Amino acid sequence: MQLQSGTQIENSSTSALWPLEPIDLKRSKFPCCLVWTPLPVVSWLAPYIGHIGICREDGSVLDFSGSNLVSVDDFAYGAVARYLQLDRTKCCFPTNMATHTCMIPYKHAENGAALSWDDALNTSTRQFHHKYYNLFSCNCHSFVARCLNQLAYDGSVNWNVVNLGALILWKGRWVDKMSVTRSFFPFLLVVCIGIFMAGWPFLVGMAIFSALLLGWFIFGIYCVKGLIC
Repeated sequence: MQLQSGTQIENSSTSALWPLEPIDLKRSKFPCCLVWTPLPVVSWLAPYIGHIGICREDGSVLDFSGSNLVSVDDFAYGAVARYLQLDRTKCCFPTNMATHTCMIPYKHAENGAALSWDDALNTSTRQFHHKYYNLFSCNCHSFVARCLNQLAYDGSVNWNVVNLGALILWKGRWVDKMSVTRSFFPFLLVVCIGIFMAGWPFLVGMAIFSALLLGWFIFGIYCVKGLIC
């Protein structure tokens, strides 16, 4: 009887997810999406790095864009260039320990659970209203990762700067052709100017820059706990 009751609760929780409005590119509404745009200077040298946000169920964009500041529908550094809509049925919305649908209920509860998609985003927003922005230790990726951990998205509470960046990089969709152009044209221009002025050593320098940047985040996430939020 207990198993049947738990199953009924889980099914009712899933059915409570009301339909989302379609993605509206003209109005920049991306319900339950991750959104990405290139960063000035940084993306010119490493185009796989950019600014990321997460959207409410109504499509409003939230992004950690400065110390003690989570912006709403004011996406920093330009319009959305890439997006990835997430599946709410892969989230866990427990009302108590018995109604967890993920396989890690105790760890999820310890990290902070949420009752709905927007509840997770609102809770994370309140927390990041008291955090200082730092590109190397507490940035926009940290905020979005916190939201996904509260949702236990895809059965995980180990979302971080590295795997979140990889997710949007490999699965994100481009808004339009102009988004591709403004994401990669500055990088290609910098490469051409650099080779013309400094030759092939410039490419070596860029490769070293990328390796150091990636190495810092990998080291900070997987080797030193708490270094990067």
